[in-house]
Amino acid sequence: MQDLAKTKINIKSPAKINLHLEVIGKREDGFHELAMIMQNIDLSDYLEFEINNEGLIKLESDCNDLSLSDDNLIVKSANLLREKSNIDYGANIFLRKNIPIGAGLAGGSSNSAATLIGLNKLWDLNLDQETLCSLASTLGSDIPFFINGGIQLCFGRGEILEKLDSNIEYGVILLKNPNVSVSTAETYRKYSNRFCNQYLNDREMIENIRKNLRENGLNNLNFDNQHLFIKNDLQLVVENENDSVKQALYLLSKLENCLTFSMSGSGPTCFALFKDIETARKELTENAKLFKDKGYDSWVCTFLKKGITFI
Repeated sequence: MQDLAKTKINIKSPAKINLHLEVIGKREDGFHELAMIMQNIDLSDYLEFEINNEGLIKLESDCNDLSLSDDNLIVKSANLLREKSNIDYGANIFLRKNIPIGAGLAGGSSNSAATLIGLNKLWDLNLDQETLCSLASTLGSDIPFFINGGIQLCFGRGEILEKLDSNIEYGVILLKNPNVSVSTAETYRKYSNRFCNQYLNDREMIENIRKNLRENGLNNLNFDNQHLFIKNDLQLVVENENDSVKQALYLLSKLENCLTFSMSGSGPTCFALFKDIETARKELTENAKLFKDKGYDSWVCTFLKKGITFI
């Protein structure tokens, strides 16, 4: 404990975008059967972990809009790890927040996975990736993806993961109105009411959709300098009800060198892809005032080959 007490660990906790989000149907367990491609981007939060001597989980942040109590995913993740590992250690955790909240970028899920990874090292637990993924799946559907990160196929409710081998290096522009957030649960409920009128039980159809995404998913994103198409079924619901999303997609569609544009996750963040980071930076520079005047925060990012990293 004496050696551990001197340890301080810092972690980079990146956001994600969806390069494919297909809702196959509603399952009898209440979740939705999904087929997705998720990709980490270098818009990141930062977490600092330090042992405390009180056996308590103490969370602080530079973000005033977050609860720091037991309902925060970081605290939930830390408490779950303590319980499963049957240890007496506590931790002081500080979160520096850059990923917008309620944005469809899974910042909370990323922070949860970063907490499992960070405290696994801080507390010297030596849990393997499979165990961390199993714990992550009990905390939320997006969280297992972040244990390994990068670019992955995500099936089931998001917990069935298959690593993709990709060298895609697109530049990304993100747009989000800071005054608008979207409830993921509510968006799925609305999608279900419109498109999922019965429970899903066709295993052959599920396997065919998975097989098609395995074989063609990356091919759809690899045409040099041509316009691409990204499928996001939840956009069918959100775009029609949310003027912020509708306008963001329109603004991105008009950018001269845009290869494709889409909403990420359940929104309201929207993104456009460009052939490289330099092109994306140029477009953002030329359009930053327009985006701000229309009420949007904007970022330029690249794809990451890895997810959560120690720094």
